[in-house]
Amino acid sequence: MTKSALITGVTGQDGSYLAEFLLEKKYKVYGLRRRTSTPNYENVEHIKDQIEWIDGDLTDLSSLIRAVQESQPDEVYNLGAQSFVATSWPQPIATGEITAMGVTNMLEAVRIVKPSAKFYQASSSEMFGKVQETPQKETTPFWPRSPYGAAKMYGHWITVNYRESFNMFACSGILFNHESPRRGMEFVTRKVANAAARIKLGLQNELRMGNLDAKRDWGFAGDYVKAMWLMLQQDTPDDYVISSGETHTVEELLEIAFNYVGLNWRDYVVIDEKFVRPAEVDLLLGDCSKAKERLGWKLEVGFKELVEMMVESDLNKNAKGS
Repeated sequence: MTKSALITGVTGQDGSYLAEFLLEKKYKVYGLRRRTSTPNYENVEHIKDQIEWIDGDLTDLSSLIRAVQESQPDEVYNLGAQSFVATSWPQPIATGEITAMGVTNMLEAVRIVKPSAKFYQASSSEMFGKVQETPQKETTPFWPRSPYGAAKMYGHWITVNYRESFNMFACSGILFNHESPRRGMEFVTRKVANAAARIKLGLQNELRMGNLDAKRDWGFAGDYVKAMWLMLQQDTPDDYVISSGETHTVEELLEIAFNYVGLNWRDYVVIDEKFVRPAEVDLLLGDCSKAKERLGWKLEVGFKELVEMMVESDLNKNAKGS
């Protein structure tokens, strides 16, 4: 029997890699599509015709009920969110409605229509925020430092609550920063990769940055979506930290990106207070031992390889004028 999966946020970075992965495994993939005047299918253009599209919105329960009725999914992957941390300060209410309450809406739709479906919630390392221990693992207390982190924390706990209250197969993946050439331009990794490429090609003169000392645990999104799938193949639902187990500063990111194109980042980077967060998360470092042991998951792409992959992709895109 062919399995079916419903993915929210399918046109985003993670959704596109997950859709690819599931299609390779012969799943019937349904993608929730939010109505916009100018739809963006860039990440899924190559597989767009293989996805069954359903119109819906995480803030509208009735549309989610219809989506679950139509897709009758074996697995639901809730990746949709207002996912840019910096935007969550000027837009805290929208972030809460989509990133927090949207999870409840999706869980409720599954509970009403297809309670046997396995559910994956995209939790985030931003929930750890002002970290209480290093490295961070599944039992580390949360202390979010942004409206985004707080919203993700609600989404995480409501998923646990539905698992315990309604005996649903509901898992959360606490994913640390994961990047790729498909990452949105507003994220620091893509911002740096694209700037290095554009400066090399003579299309840009400088790069304005915030805190270069912030430390993150960065991995490749293509590796991380495999962990999502593995969580839903287990006999019992649980929550897992997914991370590289390494930490790197933003300065290291700059070093690798600019070195790849033969430039010194110090000649082009300007510190701009506009990009410093109101409350900074200084250090994130994940302990993914549980995922390795129980899921058999492993990281395949290292940090240097990831950054160079992103710069190479942006060199090609900018050279073509796209």
